[in-house]
Amino acid sequence: YRSFDQIKDNRYDGMIITGAPVELHEFEDVDYWDELCRIMKWSTANVHSTLHICWGAQAGIFYHYGIQKHELPKKLSGVFNHDVLKPSSPLVRGFDDRFRAPHSRYTNVRAEDIEANPNLEIIAESDEAGVYMAKSTDSRNFFVFGHPEYDKYTLDAEYKRDVKAGKPINVPCNYYPADDPARDPLFRWRAHGYLLYTNWLNYYVFQDTP
Repeated sequence: YRSFDQIKDNRYDGMIITGAPVELHEFEDVDYWDELCRIMKWSTANVHSTLHICWGAQAGIFYHYGIQKHELPKKLSGVFNHDVLKPSSPLVRGFDDRFRAPHSRYTNVRAEDIEANPNLEIIAESDEAGVYMAKSTDSRNFFVFGHPEYDKYTLDAEYKRDVKAGKPINVPCNYYPADDPARDPLFRWRAHGYLLYTNWLNYYVFQDTP
């Protein structure tokens, strides 16, 4: 690990801003919000392409474009079908027209807010889970509101953690066979998860960085 001050004079081809379990807090109430804003501002001049994941995507699209997150009636948890809206995008090259991906969050960003900004475009979304992938039209910022990086048992561990903590939580959708948490979950998003990161690294970092 290195602190930001140790790397702030460097320039980078790509950067990933990950999620964090702070989405029910207002952005400005997160302890490290000011530092994160400083990093995101720095990235506009020192990073060629930035990939934001889950709360990192909500934070990034709010910081750069002023798009607010909204609390959901209950936690969105499970594996959902998504449709590719822009098949010509290199980000989804090799994707099926419809693919699965996991989500785990209490808030979302609305499609109509993204569509209203001419500097943004939606790449894939779900009827159940909402926007999954969006990007800036200049391909400098990417926003993934789900969790393509989750392994087979991540949702399982989160669900059992929440149950143990006594939280009112539903069984993750489309995850356990017959929705039975006693059964081994199905891993049905691995290929598209790998493909998403591979496409970003290849087409928007490796091939595109000056």
